[in-house]
Amino acid sequence: HVHNSECDSCFFLFVVFFLLGCFTIFCSSCIGITAKAVPKCSLSAVCPSDHFAFKIQSGAANVVGPKICFDGKNIMSHIMNNVGPGLNIVVVNGENGVVEKFGHLNMISGNSADILAYLNEIKPGMIVLVASFDDAATKMTDEIRQMFVEMGSTLIGSVKRRDNWVFAGRTGIKIKSFFEQRAENDKETNIFDGWPGMVEVGGCFPRTIGV
Repeated sequence: HVHNSECDSCFFLFVVFFLLGCFTIFCSSCIGITAKAVPKCSLSAVCPSDHFAFKIQSGAANVVGPKICFDGKNIMSHIMNNVGPGLNIVVVNGENGVVEKFGHLNMISGNSADILAYLNEIKPGMIVLVASFDDAATKMTDEIRQMFVEMGSTLIGSVKRRDNWVFAGRTGIKIKSFFEQRAENDKETNIFDGWPGMVEVGGCFPRTIGV
């Protein structure tokens, strides 16, 4: 019996190449799975690279606080215990997506002049995300409404006591925002006793490119 070393070598090489091929295919499929982008803020689709994902939910009555998610991170929520009655607001650098500040403007017992001053301090080009909770209108003035109009709001003029309102706009451009919803406080249609149902808005907000 003659031992054919050439055949053994061929078989060995075949096995090696076969295994390498399987490994390559396997790795490629693994990379494809891990690299697949997942929508942020529970959106149904991934936002383009020049947009930020966001979702804003108003409060429910005066019981459950609002929730504001930006670029995949929850910035304010009832669970985080950083929301309050009135307007909950997140201010984001529109170019790089860095959250500059957030807090709530107490529209029930706050000072209207202080609220207006807070809004006036927001620099041009900032993305502003707003969610109402409990009541957003008691301390509302025409000047405060105008600030939101200049950010792109078309519904703020109609917001009255205990209405629910969510809004995403940008300072310094005065272009109508498509990201806005309002639920009217109407005893005939209210879901809760004295309050309408919650409202939400979400989507992909374009980055700021110069103001």
